[in-house]
Amino acid sequence: MADIAKVITIIGSSPESFAKAAEAAVQEASKTVRGITGAHVVSMSAVVEGERITMFRTTVDIAFAIER
Repeated sequence: MADIAKVITIIGSSPESFAKAAEAAVQEASKTVRGITGAHVVSMSAVVEGERITMFRTTVDIAFAIER
């Protein structure tokens, strides 16, 4: 990792699991951000409908090197 990194926060979601929601966040960020070096799951939440979880959500900090 570079001496200096930038961090953005995004929310990923998945109907399957928290892990898949975090993976979705990283994959989506990688479409527009180069050089991702880390991901930190800040929080997790879920949408509940009729006593069942229907959507898992993760708030993820994505770190990447600053290009000069």
